[in-house]
Amino acid sequence: MTQPVSSARQGAPDKGAAAPVSGPRKEDGTTRAFGLRADVRNLSLLGVLAVLIAVGGFTEPDAFLDTGNLQLILTQSSVIGVVTVGMTFVITSGGIDLSVGAMVALASVWATTVATQEYGFAGILFTAVLVGLGAGLVNGLLIAYGRMVPFIATLAMLASARGLALQITDGRTQLVTVKSVLDLGLPDSYVLGVPPLVMMFAAVTVIGWLVLNRTTFGRRTVAVGGNAEAARLAGIDVRRQRLQLYLLSGLCCGIAAFMLIILSGSGQNTNGNLYELDAIAAAIIGGTLLSGGRGTIVGSVLGVLVFTTITNIFALNNLQSDVQQIAKGAIIVAAVLVQRRTAAHGET
Repeated sequence: MTQPVSSARQGAPDKGAAAPVSGPRKEDGTTRAFGLRADVRNLSLLGVLAVLIAVGGFTEPDAFLDTGNLQLILTQSSVIGVVTVGMTFVITSGGIDLSVGAMVALASVWATTVATQEYGFAGILFTAVLVGLGAGLVNGLLIAYGRMVPFIATLAMLASARGLALQITDGRTQLVTVKSVLDLGLPDSYVLGVPPLVMMFAAVTVIGWLVLNRTTFGRRTVAVGGNAEAARLAGIDVRRQRLQLYLLSGLCCGIAAFMLIILSGSGQNTNGNLYELDAIAAAIIGGTLLSGGRGTIVGSVLGVLVFTTITNIFALNNLQSDVQQIAKGAIIVAAVLVQRRTAAHGET
């Protein structure tokens, strides 16, 4: 038992994820190599995004390059983007959350009931966030202390949350009547042409980047994903860390639910459909390692923008939604294969 402790503290390559917990990161060759690969990956995604913009501008120049359409792309990216920030933390820790879409649906319908809307703007926001945190807490307790496999625990939450959302709405759409909430979705609320939802997404992104890259919590997240046993031997409470990570995911879902309420002006049990697919895909193509131990908020955000832009281009060109899903699936497979190839060459 003594040798793994020593390896973790000395920052051996296979236990290195735990080493940064006890002190500042060392600017060694490995750290610089990771940073270089992240830069190359982000530049590649920016290149893909530029190509997509060129394609959209070529196929539908008037519609795609219209200011309103570009604002729409950013706005639609915002909701799933907030969910993806939370998903990035979970995947970086070596976990997975299949329930994010269902949690968004549950939070949105619970926050738009007649009883909740009587408390106005604050009541809707508070309820959405509280429901997201509650669902995340259940996931975290089952996984961290109930020792359930994340796939199974979050799959159960997916089914339960969807069912509860359907029960609350009875299959009907719940319209929002609170004017202060609806006003945030109107062009009059834009600041210098930027929708409030985009500003909320930007704030969550910046906070997420700071937490993952500049705090002890972020270093512990990477450590747990890289080698949970080495992290435990280095003094990290792995179970508490995992609980907090699923709480964070739930919080992001609650915020996204409130944003979706603003965007759609309603709460529906079908909200957040396939968000888990989009969030996982965006994180993976952005460079977050599916097996854990490495995550990037910037890459995840670029991944979200790539997928949203693809969806927008397909819609403008009247292509079927099934073609969109096939394209997304192909991108996910390609990203995973690239990660496996990278791992095989010892770069991860």
